[in-house]
Amino acid sequence: MKITVIFFAGAREAVGESDVTVELHENATANDVLDFFSSRFGAMKQIRPYVRVAVNQSYVLNDYALHDGDEVAIIPPVSGG
Repeated sequence: MKITVIFFAGAREAVGESDVTVELHENATANDVLDFFSSRFGAMKQIRPYVRVAVNQSYVLNDYALHDGDEVAIIPPVSGG
């Protein structure tokens, strides 16, 4: 299945892209997306415990099953004032 992954804040810096399209196996989960990018980008692996995942603009748990064409957002915590 093909999904689009959008990166925000520190996740965007970790990957060096604002969005990418990737192909994953059928029955992939949000956790599989995190595994995919954590295995390729060391900085992503460091922030992984702190990120939230949204699918089609709704926050999901990491075991959420993805579907072809989904838009997955990886959102690290941000602070500011």
